Formats: sequence, C-alpha cells, structure tokens
Amino acid sequence: MAEPAGSGGRAEPAGSGGRAEPAGSGGRAEPAGSEGRAEPAERLGEATALRTGMCGTLGPSDAGRQVHLCGWVARRREHGEHLAFVDLRDHTGVVQCVVDGAHDLRSEYVVRVTGTVRLRPEGTVNPALATGEVEVGDCEVELLSAAEPPPFSIDGRGPDTDEVIRLRHRYVDLRRERMQHNLRLRARVNSAIRRAMDEQGFVEVETPMFVASTPEGARDFLVPSRLKPGSFYALPQSPQLFKQMSMVGGIDRYYQIARCMRDEDLRADRQLEFTQLDAELSFASQEDVLQAISHAVRAAAAAAGHEVGEIGRITWHDAQERYGSDKPDVRFGMELVELTPLFASTGFNAFRAPCVKAVAVPGGAALGRGRTDALTDFARRSGAKGLAWLKRTAAGPAGLEGPILKFLSEEERAGLPGEPDDLLLFVADERVLGLLRLELGRPPVNEGGLHLLWVVDFPLFDGVDEATGRPLPAHHPFTMPHAEDLDRLEAEPLAVRSQAYDLVLNGWELGSGSVRIHQGGVQQRVFDLLGISPEEAERKFGFLLAAFRYGAPPHAGFAFGIDRLVALLAGEENIREVIAYPKTQSGTDPLTGAPTPVDPDDLELYGLRLLPPPT
Repeated sequence: MAEPAGSGGRAEPAGSGGRAEPAGSGGRAEPAGSEGRAEPAERLGEATALRTGMCGTLGPSDAGRQVHLCGWVARRREHGEHLAFVDLRDHTGVVQCVVDGAHDLRSEYVVRVTGTVRLRPEGTVNPALATGEVEVGDCEVELLSAAEPPPFSIDGRGPDTDEVIRLRHRYVDLRRERMQHNLRLRARVNSAIRRAMDEQGFVEVETPMFVASTPEGARDFLVPSRLKPGSFYALPQSPQLFKQMSMVGGIDRYYQIARCMRDEDLRADRQLEFTQLDAELSFASQEDVLQAISHAVRAAAAAAGHEVGEIGRITWHDAQERYGSDKPDVRFGMELVELTPLFASTGFNAFRAPCVKAVAVPGGAALGRGRTDALTDFARRSGAKGLAWLKRTAAGPAGLEGPILKFLSEEERAGLPGEPDDLLLFVADERVLGLLRLELGRPPVNEGGLHLLWVVDFPLFDGVDEATGRPLPAHHPFTMPHAEDLDRLEAEPLAVRSQAYDLVLNGWELGSGSVRIHQGGVQQRVFDLLGISPEEAERKFGFLLAAFRYGAPPHAGFAFGIDRLVALLAGEENIREVIAYPKTQSGTDPLTGAPTPVDPDDLELYGLRLLPPPT
C-alpha cells in the first residue's frame, strides 16, 4: 500500500514486493532496466541540485569526469606555494581535492567543490582511503557555510571526548564515522524488520501516545490535561493493552515499531524513552510467536552482515541451574557446577546450605590474593554472605590449595571439579555465582559472535509477599499459566510455570512476551491469587476486560528492544551510541537542557502548583 502524501516515505514500485532502502542506508536501488552498476551520477538520492554524487564513492573508473561535490572540510594541508590539499567529507567518506591555496578553508567549513576526477600521481596513492587512488583537481570552491572550530576531534585521531560534551554538541558528534555507521545500520535494521513482518502477514498499527495510567512495572511519565484540570494522561510504557484489544478487533497479526517511555533508573542498556518491535498474534501458540520473531531477528542481523541460524532454547530452570541467570551469555563456558549432594553431610558450616555451587575459572589460579579479596567484596556487594575459593594446581585431591581446604574431607576434595591452573569459586547463591561468572569470563560485546537464545517456561509467580502471604506476579497478570500446571494453581502457585518467554542475545535481554489469558475463568483465578478484587480489576484494566467480554480470541505476543539489538549488532557496549539524541545516565539532555523548569503561568493553565523543595 502506498504511503499517503506527506508521510515522508515513497510508495513502492508496482510488484516490488518490498521497500526500497533509504538513500545512504548502505544499499542502492538500480535504475529500472539497468543491467549492472549504475553510473555514480545516477545513484538514487546522491545527485541533487548542488552535487553530482558523493565524496566516498569516487574511484579510478570516474577519472576524467567533472563532478560537483558538497561536504565538510575534514583537513587542509598546504601543497607548495599556491596550492592546498583539502579532504572533503560527507557521510560516504573522504576525497582529496586540490584547490587554490588562497581559499580560506578551515575545519568543518561547508563547501561545494567543482572539479575533475583524476588518478593520483605515482607514489601518492593512499591505500588506507577508499578513494585513495584518485583526487579532484582543477577545483573551483564555493563557501556555503563557515564554521567555528569544533569542540572535539571528528576524525577520531584525538583523545576520547567526555560524553556530556559529545551530547551537548550532538549535531557535530553525528558527523563522526562511527555515529554515521551506527545510525545508518539502525535504519537498515528497521527496514529489514518491517519487511520481515510484512512478509508474514502482519499489519502495522499505530497506538496512542496519550493513554490512561495502568500498572506496568515502572513509573509512568504523566502529562497534565489542560481541558480537564486535575487529570493526567500517561505516556505509554508499552502498547500492551492496545495490541491485545487489536486482537479482539480482528487485526489478527499486529506489529509496530513503537516508542515507549518508562520513568526508571538508567544504565548502559536502558533509556527513559526507547524503541521496540511490538507484535501480537491471534489464534497462535508460543511456538508461532517464537517462529515469527525469530524470522524478524534473523532479517535484522542479516541487514547488519551477520548470519543467524536456528535459535537455541533453554528453560528458565536450566538457565538458572547452569548459568545463574535468566539471560545467560553462552558465548563462553564456565557453567555452574552443582555440589549440593557432595556437601550434604559436610562439616564445613559455610557449605551447610540448601544450595552450594561452584564455577571453575580457567587460568584463575594465577590470580593474586588482592584479586581474590576483590572478588569476595564483589560477591558480598551482590548479596552473598561471602565467597570461598580454592586453586587447583594439579589433578586429583592433592592438587588443591586455599584457605578452606582444611575444612573439607578427602571425599569432598575428590569430588571437586576443575582442571589444573583453575580457580574454583564457591557460593551458596547461584545468582551471585552467575554474576561472578560474567565478571571473570564475559568477553567484550564485539567478540564471540552473535549467540541468540530463547528462554522459556518462566515461573508464573516470583516468591511470596511477606505482608499478605500472596504470590508475587513474575509478569503482568494476563500471562497464561502453563497448561500442564493449571491444576496446581491454587495448591502450589510457586511451582506453576507460565507460557512466558524471553529472547537473549549475548547476555542482554532483548525482549519478552507471553501467551495471554483469554478465558474469564482462568483470569479470575489469577486475580484471586493476587488479591485483585473485581473493583480493583475494573479500575485498573476495565477497558481491556470490557473488550474481552465481546469475544477474545486466543492470542500471544512479544516485544524486543531495537536499541539493544542495534547496539549489539554494531558492537557497542552502550545503547546511547545507536540513538541519535539520547539522555545521559542521569536522565538529562545536555543539548536542550531538558528537563527544564516551567513558567508559573503555564502551571496555572494546567491547574498545578509546585511544592517548595524539601529541606
């Protein structure tokens, strides 16, 4: 379907079956009827009223052509008494231009250069540059815009720049090759995701940005209503309820690249506002969802030059047992070793616990006492009472040394794991041991390839509220219990599995989803367990429950973070590197100064008054 006029997109050619990639996205459409590579001036999106093509695309086959190029001055070098070399940069790369030395051309000036492409003289070819075999000579230069000296080096040759300075001058930072690559990669990934969802019969549906506040696990951003003073909209934490109502509405297969907002503490993989692929399917099982999302993720990875095969699966229980985490990084080994049976009758008080596990760190025996003390502090900060360790110097019971060795029996020593030169770490908390595993073994984000993993069969409840004695939900209250566990719902709620699933990539949780409850009887049983009265349910979810009374199909869905996916595909540790205008770790925007105070007259308009600051 062609997009409406003014939508910012182009209608697809008849019968194209997909979307053309945007100009500069890394792929170029061939002109109709073309039998091979188009001439540079014919590449879609490159030629404009001011230029015939792009700087970084010129090569030996262009020699003899007159070109008009536009861009920023990257470097200037004097060449003799009357000439200068100017490196002209646009988002495709840099080309050397030979200009009259009288031109006052400084770093980041915006210019238009007209000249003739020619081969560089023998001995002056620059193999480190994509355009290093050619230069543009006989140049005329038109100054389009002067520039102040940039606040930091754009070519990457200078020292690392403080992130706040980069974000304050983000319009300059975006010119850097790394940021250009990341944002264009993100555009290709978004296009690939849309194509993958379209291929599977999904319909893109936009949902509201001003919604009612509903409990979704984080704090809402609230927007006061001018027309109804004292009332507030909430910005959506996700389109969760709307996509479920779309299933009631017969959309059948919904998707959206959705903007979401959550007022929560920030970290490297979290922002106040973020983008996710949101999807929901009617008359579908968990397996249907996993197949559909896997197809989209494989397409996204392919757009970034990565090939992803069949995505593996692991149950939540096995992930915790083997890795101490529900988002395991499986790029490396160091799996947790179960030792509880070995120490069932131990005389060592520290190992008299419901669960004792160990992890063997290859080569860790070389670590000094300072490092093992630091690991002990790390374990305590993570919630453990302490950390026990041994070094394996050789195979067998005799090849062990360490402060706890004297407390272990010969039988216990003989049952310990590890290879020579390993460091053995013991903790009576698999979660803390999982964190130690990551601390000691996790490779950098851009190493080890892409290892995707579906984590399935999460528990429906996550412990018991000590005050009320009621089970605590591990997910939203519309998550369907596992069919095999329905009979245990009231008698053994903590043993009930849910039909919930997460997608994990290299230890990062990309997203989560579940099969939804669509039967009123099952929903009421879950509400009763959680202590949600009919009045509270109506107050919090009334519009969704009302929709369900008009015929709700079985449905299931999923959402994954595009910011996180693109960061990993780009080899970035921080999602701020793949977002054009992100917030800092403290939630501020150095570029615009947001958040900012509001004029008192505006507050009055919304019926609001500020409390005095706390003393």
